[in-house]
Formats: sequence, C-alpha cells, structure tokens
Amino acid sequence: MVLQGVCGAKMNQLPFMGVVCTVMLFIVYRTTNYQYQQTEIESKLHPFYTSKDGSRAASSLNSLPRGIIEPRSDLELKPLWTTSSSKSQVNVGSSHNLLAIPVGIRQKKNVDTIVQKFLSEKFTVILFHYDGNVNGWRDLEWSKEAIHIVAHNQTKWWFAKRFLHPAVVSIYDYIFLWDEDLGVDNFHPGRYLEIVRSEGLEISQPALDPNSTGIHHRITIRNRMHKFHRRVYDVRGSVKCSDDSEGPPCTGFVEGMAPVFSKSAWDCAWHLIQVGIGAFL
Repeated sequence: MVLQGVCGAKMNQLPFMGVVCTVMLFIVYRTTNYQYQQTEIESKLHPFYTSKDGSRAASSLNSLPRGIIEPRSDLELKPLWTTSSSKSQVNVGSSHNLLAIPVGIRQKKNVDTIVQKFLSEKFTVILFHYDGNVNGWRDLEWSKEAIHIVAHNQTKWWFAKRFLHPAVVSIYDYIFLWDEDLGVDNFHPGRYLEIVRSEGLEISQPALDPNSTGIHHRITIRNRMHKFHRRVYDVRGSVKCSDDSEGPPCTGFVEGMAPVFSKSAWDCAWHLIQVGIGAFL
C-alpha cells in the first residue's frame, strides 16, 4: 500500500512538471527572440558598434592606397584659401593645448580675461555657447581666433562628449575643460603645465585661493607650503582624512569645475561621459 501511494503521487506530479517545463521553454524562447530583435535594431541604429560591420569597414579601408586614410582630426583653424606656402605657415607654432569653456553672454567679461591669458600661451580655444548668443562676442579682438559652437541649454559634458572626441583632440597634450566663472588673476597656464609635466599628473586642477567663495572640498584649496598636493589631512567632521584614506574627498579627487586632462587621460575619460544625462561619471 505504501509503494502504491508513492507511485501514485509521482504519476500525479508528471502533468504538473510538464506544464512547468512548457512555461520555462516559452519564457526562454520569448527572451531569446526579444534579445535577437534588440540586437537587430541596435545594429541598424548603430552600425559602427557591430564587430561584423566594423571588420568589414576596416578591410575596405585597408584596400585604399597608402596616404589616403586620415584617422584623426584637430580643432586648428585653417585659411579658406591655402597654398603650399600658407599651409606650412599655419603649422608653425601651432598650439598643442586646448581650452574649452561653456559660455553665456552674462559672463563675457570674465571669459574675456580667461581667454586672453590662455591665448598668450598659444592655446587653441573653443567656446560652447549654451545661450545661443554668438554675435555678442564678435567685438572681442580674439573672437575670430576661437572656435564657436552653439547648442541651447546644454551642459559642459554634453558639448565635450559630442565635440571633443579623442580622435579630434589627439594633437593636444592637455585639455582644460573649465567653467566660465573661474578667476585667473593669479593663474599662469604655462607655469601650471610645467608643474603638471614634472609631476606626471594625468588629471588635475588648479588649487583655489583660500579666500575664495564657494569652496566645497578642502582638497581643492591651495597649500601654501607646497606647489602641489594629492591629498588633504583633516580630522574634523564626519570624514577623517589621514594617510590611510584612499579616496575622495581626501585624495584622488578633482572637482568638475576646472579639470585638466592629459591626452591619455582624456582618451579614457571621454568614454565615461554619459550621453543620456550629459554628465561625467
């Protein structure tokens, strides 16, 4: 009687297990089919992201004669009409550092001060006009030397993601991606880069004057005893900064208002800028 009961229970479970298996197979089928459809859509919307199309394009380019392919660009202005002699003149003394600033006409005076200081150090300058007003800058002597890009109500990182691709800015040794309201009375770009190069800093920012307003993190304040610092010590507050600290806000931190990237650092950082939210993660 016991054996018959066990066998009967097992027989009753078979239809139930069959239903479960059928449901699982259906779910797997629908999931696989959905993923396949999404892959097809992605390949149509973003054909350059697919390895198949990428390898096909690469093989097509390889068949072209040597000297035709130019994988990189830059932001250097070129004369509309050029001759062989004028081309050589354009390349002489060209800048290898870039200043990029999102600007609005309300900060025109301060931006003028910033740009003049950087142009004196042979920087290339690109202005991202988030308010759409370009004509208001034409009276400045250096306006024609700068590159102007317009997009209403967009962030610094939105512009950077779309117009500062690593392949476009590869000729620049350092990229200054600054806010428009920074004071530069005591700042010297050339001297700053001397320190950056000598210390091998890949991502950095100029320190803030201790008397500046709007200081959010102590690590950004200038240390009067040293020409640069990588960490800050602070035993006050909820976060204790000591030699054992391994992350922000004690060390390894650069504020988003005035970052300076080396070429290799920007090649990495650009990929971390989120397209959808226009922010840097």
